[in-house]
Amino acid sequence: MSATSNRSGIAALEVFVGGACYGANATVYKLAYAGGFTWPQVIGAQMWFAAAFFGIALIILRLRGKKLVMLDRKSFLKLIGLGAISCATAIFYCFAMSRLPVAVALTLLFQFTWIGLVIQIIITRRLPKPQEVIAAVIILLGTVLASNVYKSGFSNLDPLAIACALLAAVSCALFVTMSGRVMPPCSSAQRGFLVCIGSCVASLLVCPDFLVSGVVFDGIAPYGVIIGFFGMLCPVLLFGLGSPHLPAGISTVLASAELPAGLFCSALVLGDVISPVQWIGVLAILGGVAISQLKVREVKANVTQGCECDAGRG
Repeated sequence: MSATSNRSGIAALEVFVGGACYGANATVYKLAYAGGFTWPQVIGAQMWFAAAFFGIALIILRLRGKKLVMLDRKSFLKLIGLGAISCATAIFYCFAMSRLPVAVALTLLFQFTWIGLVIQIIITRRLPKPQEVIAAVIILLGTVLASNVYKSGFSNLDPLAIACALLAAVSCALFVTMSGRVMPPCSSAQRGFLVCIGSCVASLLVCPDFLVSGVVFDGIAPYGVIIGFFGMLCPVLLFGLGSPHLPAGISTVLASAELPAGLFCSALVLGDVISPVQWIGVLAILGGVAISQLKVREVKANVTQGCECDAGRG
């Protein structure tokens, strides 16, 4: 019971931190735009620098005697596809962020909390548990308060950017869900590298000349390092480690740590002021995450105890 409960707690922490890492993206995107770079260039930097990080990790492991695993075609294509989904999220979100206020873009992206529950219903063919629905509702209410969107609304905003932000929410929910279902027999570094290769290939659709344009030497490298590390390396690694041990719906709920982290980053770096109402929203989000995880651990503990009792009677 202890081992199962501990692994569940660690997995929840991994997914939670992975979601929080995404919080740095919005701030860095805005800084890169202010630095004169376009959103396709930012996407290219994010994907290729992340692939470089995983490539370095693979080289280090190889030097330490770790051998690469020859994956079958199905596993290979699944990882490449997972990378394409991750890149799609970045493309839609990065474009939306170039035309929308940070708070609005974050709010629309955060629809992935309930979208993840819908995907869970479709995949597992079962309704979400009451605690999952309650947690998602609390998080959505907290999102409205934390993002300040209840004051600004969506009037006079670019419809295409709004649509792209919602598409980012769908692809983000798909990425978190599928991360728990793609489990190839290889190291996390090899898994992450192949996911990033898929992302790099997909990024060529919006920035085909990234590697030959010279933009890396024009000053985009610092931005690429940060968003490659926090926007791809950490989430891909942590979701890959934690999601397989959690229900898909709970994984998307835990990944909602991005909004509080995003607000903190924008306050620290961009000087945005977080109002008391926004702080209440942040606390509501964290409370919803806590409720979802406590319930999951409680259920798992009860199931384990039941099994032990049955074994004893046998």
